[in-house]
Formats: sequence, structure tokens, C-alpha cells
Amino acid sequence: MNKSELIDSMVKHSDGKLDKAQATAGLNAFIDAVSEAMTNNDSVSLVGFGTFSVKERQARTGRNPKTGESMEIPASRVPSFKAGKGLKDGVNGVSKDDANQ
Repeated sequence: MNKSELIDSMVKHSDGKLDKAQATAGLNAFIDAVSEAMTNNDSVSLVGFGTFSVKERQARTGRNPKTGESMEIPASRVPSFKAGKGLKDGVNGVSKDDANQ
């Protein structure tokens, strides 16, 4: 699913409460808010869905696959997403009722 398909799905699931322009604005606002939080090294937790966060990668020595030569890979910050229980259960076909038993 790409961004425009996601927007169409948001419109469909809103039962007529959102038009395409409103869904586009809402999705863009969500992306901007999550991006801003992560730029500020903050995390965004959506209970049952997951957590967007920033992880620190240590500097390390790697190899150039073409030449086999060793090279230093600098430390970096990378975006990360950890799926929540509700999302994991949904992907694995576990309904909410089954999870509560």
C-alpha cells in the first residue's frame, strides 16, 4: 500500500466523516509530528500499535564488498519502529477475543 492508497483507505474507514483532502492533511500532519519528535530524539508511542523511536548505532569496522578492504563506519542515529502487541496479534491472525482468553 502506498501513500495515496492509505489515504483512500482512511477515507473509506471514516464512514463519510473525512473527505480525501482532510485525510491527506491528517496523514501529512501525523508524518510531520512523528518526524519532528524523532528529530528531537523523542519517541512516539501508540498503545496497541507500536512505538516510533531513534536508536543509536555505534561506530564499527566494516568491509567494502567490492574490494574486501576494511573501512570505518561512523556512529549514527537511525529511525526505528517496534510493533505493539495489538498489531503483532492482528498480523498473526489473533483476534482481540482470542488474545484476552
